[in-house]
Amino acid sequence: MNKFFFLPLLVLFLFSGCVNKKSYKSNTKVPKNVILLISDGTGLSQISAAYYYKNSEVNYSRFEHIGLITTHSSKEYIPDSAASGTAFSTGEKTYNGGIGILEDSTTVENIIEMASKKGVKAGIVATSSITHATPASFYAHVVDRDYEQKIALQLSNSEIDYFAGGGKKFFKNRLDNNNLYEVLKSNGFGIDTLGLTTFDVIKSHKKQGFLLSDDGMPKMIEGRGDFLSKATLLGIDFLHQNNTPFFLMSEGSQIDWAGHDNDTDYLISELIDFDETIGRVLDFAEQDGETLVIVTSDHETGGFTLAGENYTTKDGNIYSSYTTLDPKFSTGGHSATLIPVFAYGPGAELFFGIYDNTDIFHKIIKLTAWNKK
Repeated sequence: MNKFFFLPLLVLFLFSGCVNKKSYKSNTKVPKNVILLISDGTGLSQISAAYYYKNSEVNYSRFEHIGLITTHSSKEYIPDSAASGTAFSTGEKTYNGGIGILEDSTTVENIIEMASKKGVKAGIVATSSITHATPASFYAHVVDRDYEQKIALQLSNSEIDYFAGGGKKFFKNRLDNNNLYEVLKSNGFGIDTLGLTTFDVIKSHKKQGFLLSDDGMPKMIEGRGDFLSKATLLGIDFLHQNNTPFFLMSEGSQIDWAGHDNDTDYLISELIDFDETIGRVLDFAEQDGETLVIVTSDHETGGFTLAGENYTTKDGNIYSSYTTLDPKFSTGGHSATLIPVFAYGPGAELFFGIYDNTDIFHKIIKLTAWNKK
């Protein structure tokens, strides 16, 4: 196929973000709140799968401002979640495995540490353990992402006001014999290890944490249900009490794990769950009028593609069907492909174009001035 066939499609894809068809409730271009939704391991093919396998509205279609990011780490063409998470949270590059530090292991301030000084409440949600690389990048500083017991201790003493995910084993029965449940409680956290509750139950707490599995949360195909969307909306209600400004990062962690496993059913079920969460968050943002929503991924995993199913003709020739899909993977690891960015709300137009993943941080800071003293 002529390579120039794709050029107008790319231009149309990018410049569609310039069209502003909806008016926001607020005329301001300065967001009061920021919600960052990260679908770990998700590239354009994973997103495209929603349009073939989801039986209801695809919420990605609700965005009008779309961009692309490069994702390389400081040392590698192909990043991991720690390096990409640090890029999002600090605006700085680091090596694969480093969390909240520069390449020379120097600690660098993250967006939550900055925003908390301005009275901004902060929360994190993940379908992994809450100490996993992406969520950890928003509160921790360690030279190796595998130091999850150290990361759990840092969470217990961090500026985080709300969290929900797995990872109980990193907080109790630890190698250092510390019971971090008690540390969390002494720092103002209400802790629940049985299940998500309601806003009325937690609204009087200074801080709130949910640790609902020993490590990662169950898969969607194993009955996790709507944890991601419920935990995200509960976090919004808790952080936004009395109209307090907030920052919330919520991650669909297991799209990445499905890519590593080369498991299509697992991947699609996790992607659809993430898309449902996008829809619930956009519903809130449309009503609120002061919330910027950014949806992106740290990297692509699995080299996923929506290939056609192979079939054999009567004369023995093998062809790829153009009418029946048979998704395939090219790797069990990550890839270096560009990653889409979707934005909605005050300042969303700033996320149009092609730029580096560190610019997600810098664009948020430019809009909010959370780094100003």
